[in-house]
Amino acid sequence: MPDRILPVLMAGFGGSPAPGALECVSWNIHRGRGQDGRVDPDRTADVLLSEVLVPRTDVLVLQEADEESRPHRGFLDIGRIEDHGGLRHVHRDPASRWGQDSHGFLGVIVFLAPDIVVEDVTLVDLPGHCHRGAVVVDANRDGHAFRVIGTHLSLGQPLRIAQMRVIGQHLRRRTLRQNLLIGDLNEWRPWGGLAMSPRLLGQALKGAAKASFPVARPIFPLDRILTTAPGRVEDMRALDGPGIRIASDHRPVTARVTLGSAAGNDPA
Repeated sequence: MPDRILPVLMAGFGGSPAPGALECVSWNIHRGRGQDGRVDPDRTADVLLSEVLVPRTDVLVLQEADEESRPHRGFLDIGRIEDHGGLRHVHRDPASRWGQDSHGFLGVIVFLAPDIVVEDVTLVDLPGHCHRGAVVVDANRDGHAFRVIGTHLSLGQPLRIAQMRVIGQHLRRRTLRQNLLIGDLNEWRPWGGLAMSPRLLGQALKGAAKASFPVARPIFPLDRILTTAPGRVEDMRALDGPGIRIASDHRPVTARVTLGSAAGNDPA
């Protein structure tokens, strides 16, 4: 899709943010490989901008968005996504990426709305046969402190349990605030399985499960947007469209996440 068309498509994307809420989107883009077997990062960006980003997207987490093998080079046009999507890439500091040529950390890339203040970006290595990781972003909007954990967990439940245990241990060392877990969690059970157990993470993550895989006829709710108290996940949806059905093997998911009170955000 030519860039000259995108400003028309994106005309509704610059509205005022909903007070105390975040419009969140997650998409596993399959490293730009479509259902036709063609690797086409430009097509991925076209579909992201025209069919995936909801009006006034606040949080976008992409998975499989860098090359799989070292040095995990980025392949997306980050500037185009920022300019036409009204978002800010949080990995501008090389220390917040896997390497100099990467756009994120082990395929996970986080974008936030420009009015959200980024306080800290931390990379967490996760165990597994395939190298996995999490991007932990402490952020604040209008006094509402929150944390985004973007990740892509393993296929096997034992590894997912180990990975969530590492994430949980990391969060126990951080200041208390509302946590949003966003990404391809590879968990087909709607209730989350053992990997999502509050005893494992140290806090309860809640949110609806919508089937997002495989893209043509989704059966499994692999892609999730979850939050701890006092937030709520509302209007959780798996998106569909002609471009979505060809550009990846997953459907993107979107949801509105309400934030706790601006005074402290204490989820206790």
